[in-house]
Amino acid sequence: MHGEYKVPGGKLVVVDLETAGGKISEFALAGDFFLEPDEALIDINAAVTGLPETADVPTIAAAIRQALPGGAQLLGFTPEAVGTAVRRALATASSWGDFDWEIIDDPAVSPLVNLALDEVLTERVGDGRRRPTLRIWEWDSSAVVIGSFQSYKNEVDPDGAKKHGFDVVRRISGGGAMLMGAEQIITYSLYVPASLVAGLTFADSYAFLDDWVLQALRGIGIEATYQPLNDIASPHGKIGGAAQKRLANGGILHHATLSYDIDGQMMTEVLRIGREKLSDKGTTSAAKRVDPLRTQTGMARRDIIDAFIAQFQTFTGAERGTVSAEELAAAEELVRTKFSTHSWLHRVP
Repeated sequence: MHGEYKVPGGKLVVVDLETAGGKISEFALAGDFFLEPDEALIDINAAVTGLPETADVPTIAAAIRQALPGGAQLLGFTPEAVGTAVRRALATASSWGDFDWEIIDDPAVSPLVNLALDEVLTERVGDGRRRPTLRIWEWDSSAVVIGSFQSYKNEVDPDGAKKHGFDVVRRISGGGAMLMGAEQIITYSLYVPASLVAGLTFADSYAFLDDWVLQALRGIGIEATYQPLNDIASPHGKIGGAAQKRLANGGILHHATLSYDIDGQMMTEVLRIGREKLSDKGTTSAAKRVDPLRTQTGMARRDIIDAFIAQFQTFTGAERGTVSAEELAAAEELVRTKFSTHSWLHRVP
């Protein structure tokens, strides 16, 4: 069995193993990490060999730590990373390179259609009717997108939303509200099969699925890191956040929104958020702008998106594609029957 795990911001951990009698056997660790002393590799292999094939990540990590010689240095990986690679091997996880990827960067559609496309395309990837896909969002009107479990009345000021021309819509994933003003944010969605994150905890899958964008951000001069559970940050503060929805058919939606240039004063008038929440989003004064991508790069929003697409193509070999007419029709029907309805928007009053 073979398993791989790319440590977010770190190195690649690769394991090969066999099982016999319910135990791990013939275990070998490899990767592009750094390890001192050299002999510690033998100690790690010996520590994992003989463990039950049901051993979880903490159990594997504890066995490795106990076996390491005093003063051993693991650079670019951790015992937990080895444990994750083992679990992915035993779960027969896929890697990014196992799939033919597609990138969608279509013209703008309404916020409601964007939300419906997330459900439609996730379902089709889960069913095997679409290859795994990265889709860049563009929208033709402004909207507040609230999380699946957020209270409408607690999150949104209807008068403020009307004043600034924001519709209010609800997505299928959890997490917090997104203020989607024209040219103010960058949002993308990944539609992937469950096998890509097999062996990862729910929390670890967030960083795993956004590692490519951390590399893209570093490529444009931002020292980006992942802050558990779902935040992307730089030394200057939060840049954005991610959310997920997992469907019963094995399709996974993972999407993220990054702040390009948001009017902080307008945010406080549209969203019912206090100063502590606003500070977490990157500003301590309502009058300031939340603009990490614009100020930290000096780049136009479209240039940043193009850099993201180029990085993802390098990372996966993805080809350009588009939403099909049938998929768009399915999304429009879902807007009519679900996303535009009062019962969906106010399902949490």
